[in-house]
Amino acid sequence: MSDAMQMQTVVPTTFWHRLEDGRIQCDVCPRFCKLHEGQQGLCFVRANQGDQIVLTTYGRSSGYCIDPIEKKPLNHFLPGTPVLSFGTAGCNLACKFCQNWDMSKAREMDVLADEAPPAAIAQAAKELGCASVAYTYNDPVIFLEYAVDVAKACHERGIKSVAVTAGYITPQPRKLFFEHMDAANVDLKAFTDEFYYKVCGGHLQHILDTLMYIKHETDCWLETTTLIIPGSNDSDDELKRMTEWVVENLGPDVPMHFSGFHPDWKMMDVPATPMATLVRARNIALAAGVRYAYTGNVHDKAGESTYCHQCGKMLIGRDWYVLSDWHLSEDGQCEFCGARCSGVFHGPPGAWGAKRMPIRLKDYAALA
Repeated sequence: MSDAMQMQTVVPTTFWHRLEDGRIQCDVCPRFCKLHEGQQGLCFVRANQGDQIVLTTYGRSSGYCIDPIEKKPLNHFLPGTPVLSFGTAGCNLACKFCQNWDMSKAREMDVLADEAPPAAIAQAAKELGCASVAYTYNDPVIFLEYAVDVAKACHERGIKSVAVTAGYITPQPRKLFFEHMDAANVDLKAFTDEFYYKVCGGHLQHILDTLMYIKHETDCWLETTTLIIPGSNDSDDELKRMTEWVVENLGPDVPMHFSGFHPDWKMMDVPATPMATLVRARNIALAAGVRYAYTGNVHDKAGESTYCHQCGKMLIGRDWYVLSDWHLSEDGQCEFCGARCSGVFHGPPGAWGAKRMPIRLKDYAALA
């Protein structure tokens, strides 16, 4: 990209159409925001400007940080390696329990502290020894054009791309987006449409469609995460139906993460998730046939570790994102029985551990 393009933060988009009443409908997600000139969509970052839908945050970020890949969470994608994580602002869902509300619910441009063209992000990842770049903190589908351009720049340098998303996206942009992603963790927030509608402002079926698409129509590695909220989505029946659906429709090898909720945003009156609830959710998943089920946001080595689905031996031990045990061959076979562990494994594991390292992209922009 030229220097002029690097500084351009408002860019035209393609997934929209004009309505007979003069408004323009954004077609990126199932919300289908219908906007008059000057109006923003619910996501905040897509707007009607100049009689077209534009992305207003291209090249802007709410911050960059190197994390362990297991924090996304991805337990079967290049374990132990560092990932350069960043997000922008806004979101196309309205989850009352949002754990990143300061960024995803932001409506002020000053939350976007850094400017960086795609090449600078990719080069920073390479210089810092990151195996991948993650689009996270807020949902990358709303800054699709920027994420795709970053992914292209990363692939040119041998860096993988990771999407952390709620999967609330329509078919055409979904195809473009996941064509450029190497791995994704999709939030499966609950398994009732009532929860999605009342708590998140969306609908369950669109997420199920995205999960099916990623698994069956792409080469993108897939894992899911469910934030378990006491009294909202933690019943045995719902967890059983959810995990059985995953096994039947996505297969037993898609890892499922069950994470602990803490009071936040508009659900400050709900207690944190007890450890016993997360263990119960994991056990329900295993009983349903899920081969790789995990607890998250808690210290639980047994629930964080990976076991062979055939012989039951521990393959990858994890202790707060630190790999404590490793019994896989370089291509992912169990050292005890030879069974293949599903995932993306390239050689020995990384040793990044639990470190979290904030960075400033401006320090690497000149190298791009």
